[in-house]
Amino acid sequence: MRAFCVLLLLGLATWLCCPIDRPLLAQTSGAEKPFQSLSVEERLEMLAQSSLARDDEGKITSANLRGETDLLWMCLAAFLVFAMQAGFACVEIGFTRAKNAANILMKNLLDFCMGSLLFWAIGFGLMFGKSNGLFGTTHFFFHGETSYDWGFLIFQTVFCATAATIVSGAVAERIHFHAYLIYSAVISALTYPIFGSWVWGSAYHGTSWLADMGFHDFAGSTVVHSIGGWAALAGALVLGPRLGKYRGGRVVPIPGHNIPLAGLGVFILWLGWFGFNPGSTLSVGGGHFAYVAVTTNFAASAGALGALFVSWVWFKKPDPSFALNGALAGLVAITAGCDVIPAPYSILTGAVAGAIVVISAVLLDRSGLDDPVGAVSVHGVCGVWGTLAVGLFAGETGLLASGSVHSLLVQLLGVVVAFLWSFLTSLVLFLGMKYTVGLRVDRETELRGLDLTEHGLLAYPEQFVVETGPTEVIGNLGK
Repeated sequence: MRAFCVLLLLGLATWLCCPIDRPLLAQTSGAEKPFQSLSVEERLEMLAQSSLARDDEGKITSANLRGETDLLWMCLAAFLVFAMQAGFACVEIGFTRAKNAANILMKNLLDFCMGSLLFWAIGFGLMFGKSNGLFGTTHFFFHGETSYDWGFLIFQTVFCATAATIVSGAVAERIHFHAYLIYSAVISALTYPIFGSWVWGSAYHGTSWLADMGFHDFAGSTVVHSIGGWAALAGALVLGPRLGKYRGGRVVPIPGHNIPLAGLGVFILWLGWFGFNPGSTLSVGGGHFAYVAVTTNFAASAGALGALFVSWVWFKKPDPSFALNGALAGLVAITAGCDVIPAPYSILTGAVAGAIVVISAVLLDRSGLDDPVGAVSVHGVCGVWGTLAVGLFAGETGLLASGSVHSLLVQLLGVVVAFLWSFLTSLVLFLGMKYTVGLRVDRETELRGLDLTEHGLLAYPEQFVVETGPTEVIGNLGK
């Protein structure tokens, strides 16, 4: 009997507290029918009337539903792209040494934090404001008037943070933390937004002189990845190689300390790319985002296989680090044309990118450029290939389909402009810091690791911080 009374009280409380049954019931049928007894059609109608906006006649319109759905899709895509920050952090930490893991985590954290605020205050206006022909002049300290405005802001913010964080891997293990923060601020507020306005500015209130010429970069092989990759090249050149990387004209490998962590990072990035590329449709209309997701996935898979094959033939072993970077190379390459390149050609685009990233990484390494994670090769070089692939393979305007080189030449122009803008501005920035506030840490700091010297802690217990570099130069963690 006691159990029966308890159940009765619980049922009464549920009825009294329920915000749906009684009010919605009156809207749909006017009868005192319990919600559970309604048909499926009646329940859907009830829920729809409770949640959707109505027109002047009180009717729910398809436009209202479409707008809300598009906004939801754009925000969900932005959340996926945000997760790429975790992926970049894992890849960079895994491919570098344990004594610098906390420093790398801090750089990836601050990229997003500074990027979010500076892009809102300055970058968004430069990229999407009313343009003077070169950059936007309105919408600083952006204040949206509609929900779509805020959704567009968060979507573009995570793209800006992606461009900024690419550089972190190329300058890892030897750059002052304060210098990195200055770089991150400049690329988020100026370098990325100004070039972005030349390609994507017309997506809001600006103009896009490169896009007006026919330059096509759907989700940012050049706008995001090559801009970040060429800034990374400038940073690595000015900093110079890590201690012990080159000896007697010979390249000395400095292995990463956690390849499984790097692998996890690649999978997180792969997942995030399903927001990066399909999300750039900014709409669910027609379901084209599904096609974009397929070409994105094809290119990543082919990229991993292409890099695996080339590295296996070249080095006689199937190297996991090259296969992982091959997947990223394929993703970067397809980002420009994922909406217009036919699916079979997306496989070719990814496979070629996988081969390119191995060749590029090895050649740059042998030339004296120390890029611990291969950021220049993955994002800069493969971003170029992907952008040119649009001019070759695009379904209507590409060279193979149309027989015309116009699209390829316009894509080449965009690639050159991006290189000159990002590399030269970043070179000036890094050189300026080198001779003013300081850029590279001193020898003792680098030998001990940036975790202890820059942040006063280790990412792991001390007994697990094992040196994976050239120990005859570095000694016992520099102590």
